[in-house]
Amino acid sequence: MSKPGEVTQAVKDAIDSGYRHIDCAHYYENEAEVGAAIKNKIQSGVVKREDLFITSKLWSSFLRPDLVEPTLKVSLKNLGLDYLDLYLIHWPAALKEEGAMLPMRPDGSGLAYFSDVDYIDTWNAMEAVCKKGLSKSIGMSNFNKRQIERILEIATIPLLQIRAGAPQGCIFIECHPYLNQKKLIAFCKSKNIVVTAYSPLGSPDRPWAKPGDPILTQDPKVIKIAEKYKKSSAQIILRYLIQNGVVPIPKSVTKSRIQENINVFDFELAPEDVAVIDTFDCNGRVCYFTEAHGHPHHPFDNDEY
Repeated sequence: MSKPGEVTQAVKDAIDSGYRHIDCAHYYENEAEVGAAIKNKIQSGVVKREDLFITSKLWSSFLRPDLVEPTLKVSLKNLGLDYLDLYLIHWPAALKEEGAMLPMRPDGSGLAYFSDVDYIDTWNAMEAVCKKGLSKSIGMSNFNKRQIERILEIATIPLLQIRAGAPQGCIFIECHPYLNQKKLIAFCKSKNIVVTAYSPLGSPDRPWAKPGDPILTQDPKVIKIAEKYKKSSAQIILRYLIQNGVVPIPKSVTKSRIQENINVFDFELAPEDVAVIDTFDCNGRVCYFTEAHGHPHHPFDNDEY
């Protein structure tokens, strides 16, 4: 999630560098800035709308079925678009509606007020907006195996209709060498679900990081492999994910890093180096959604993966 005020230029730089998938969310509160960049690049002839793949997400305080379409339309208005390419349920755990996006309890527990909305009902409303053409595809973010299975049992349209035609699923999950998600990825592949990896570099700039938390890109083991290939640590990590069949979506607002992060298709990691990076996994999740701990639909409280 990039800070307001720095997003428009970052998106312009990304499009100029060759990026075509732009990941957004209502919760990020910067979709108008993303939209300004998209409008600029379309008007200047750099890209056409159909060249871009724009994703947004339905935040947890809007999972009530009657709120799905109005919330999607807010994102479309802010982005200046007629349709999304992909709309995701941001988290399966619903929060109290019609107030703050994080409606916090005043008891000092650090927990938000929960809603009893079941994401199955949300999914049905997601299918409705997809059928209306407001989003070409729908999917999930931060769902675990059991939750994905519940959706698959009732879904009446594919989770993601790839433009080439073949129906596939799509899920966004945190994934990087400290949390390589091997089991969940294997399950998703068995269901023809494409895994998109957010925080692929471990989100070193996350506001809740504590002093002494390991920084993935500064891991000596990663640096050693990067030196071997004459690449940056970030490029090694992104290449590792690609070779594991995952689609990484790195975030940066620095032009040089934006350009560096897309320059990962001119080399390949040797199998022995992939095997070494596989050993880095330590269940090092950094995005917990702690405000929803204890919610019956929190994805990380009760399930292995």
